[in-house]
Amino acid sequence: MAFIGAKPTNVPLTASDITDGSISVAKLTSALDLSSNTVTLPTGVGGKVLQVQSTTKTDSFNSSSTSLVDITGLSVSITPASTSNKVYILANIQTNNVNGSIITTQLVRGSTEIAKGTVSKTFMGTIGNYSNAHGDTYGLTNNSLSFLDSPSASSSTTYKLQIKNNGGGATYVNNRGTDDSSYVSTITAFEIAG
Repeated sequence: MAFIGAKPTNVPLTASDITDGSISVAKLTSALDLSSNTVTLPTGVGGKVLQVQSTTKTDSFNSSSTSLVDITGLSVSITPASTSNKVYILANIQTNNVNGSIITTQLVRGSTEIAKGTVSKTFMGTIGNYSNAHGDTYGLTNNSLSFLDSPSASSSTTYKLQIKNNGGGATYVNNRGTDDSSYVSTITAFEIAG
């Protein structure tokens, strides 16, 4: 569509407006009101992925703690653009499944435990695994979790995974404790528009 003089307002830009491969401010002013130097996005854009941050742990970790401890190298930091945005966490962790023990893995934002059961019980956390039937001290479990968090933050926010063995036995991440295996664990944070 060709126009003589300035393009009327509220008329969509066409391919002929960007024949040189760029859209200049002069071209936009005929279709947008830029007098306030801002462009307001339309409503209903919530749910879009704005950024993705991810960490992959390729080395092993072990602990005999009965209290939650950080899994070294299994954390991710993200800086939301707005306090109204959400953060979607996906994680996958390889742990050995010690016979007769309950291993608890906990998702933590900063120093706050999140994605945790609300009913007070002996064993609580984000995910847990227990081995008893096969009697294999060196079994492996592939644990995964997903959680949509509302951090109400626009500053750098760190998510991490902690682990404990409720029976006090050795717990291994990314291997089965016999020095014959090597696996990968990941944690990924998606910023979602609020």
